[in-house]
Amino acid sequence: MATDRSAAVMSPADKLRALLVRPEMMVISACYDALSAKLIEAAGMPATFMSGFGVAATRLGLPDTGLISYGEMVAQGQNICIAVDIPVLGDGDTGFGNPLNIKRTVRGYRQAGFACIMIEDQVMPKRCGHTAGKAVVDRKEALQRIQAAVDARNEGADILIMARTDARAGHGLKEAIDRCKGFVELGADITFLEAPQSEEELRTYCREVPGPKMANLLENGKTPLLPHKALEEMGFKIAVYPLTLLNVSVRAMQQALACLKRGATVPDLMDFKSLREIVGFDVYDKELDAYGKG
Repeated sequence: MATDRSAAVMSPADKLRALLVRPEMMVISACYDALSAKLIEAAGMPATFMSGFGVAATRLGLPDTGLISYGEMVAQGQNICIAVDIPVLGDGDTGFGNPLNIKRTVRGYRQAGFACIMIEDQVMPKRCGHTAGKAVVDRKEALQRIQAAVDARNEGADILIMARTDARAGHGLKEAIDRCKGFVELGADITFLEAPQSEEELRTYCREVPGPKMANLLENGKTPLLPHKALEEMGFKIAVYPLTLLNVSVRAMQQALACLKRGATVPDLMDFKSLREIVGFDVYDKELDAYGKG
């Protein structure tokens, strides 16, 4: 007997699909570990995005320059996806190899619990999209990568495909838009044109490329930080803040360490009770008590 899909538990991909058909734009923060993802969920954001920059920085203490591996990314992603109920979009970099590697990457991200995987067209080793020295593969290879990702999805991986291009930096806006159009024609669910350099470029992207689109709101990056309402009216479905949490976390830790070094009291500390609650001690103890083990 067939099961009514709407009555069944929604998959991560279905949760994201439901968000994408809503009229309003999603405003989300990127995460880099399970705790940051839990804080994002607790703040009421409808989804989160696992940042490759953030994972490389926090897991390895290294820059986002292609040094982190598929295994490290998918392991970090699994911890994040287990920790929250909101859909998680994940940075899949270049797919970590040829079309068959890309298909394996897509399947692996789905098995880890991701709702969506982003695949980009940079030359490997890639770089953060708002740094110097980026290079992209030719358009044929860029399309081939997305075709492989879409094929993996169509062969049974219940995951959305976000297709990213970094062609704006070295090849201009028209080439980047043409690549996004090609990604949509292949069946990409979401496109992401990285680092438009003006409000007019953002508008042109939204006007010329159909389907859901993501805006990347990096403080002090190349793209202007426009109000949410303006981005929504242009046609963006997702606005993500990729490094805000990492940025403020690093600054807060530096300030606390400076206080500790000189023997000063660290200001604005969260009380220990609140910290225990955030990481889950209260829930753990309540569940354990149900077994008579408290």
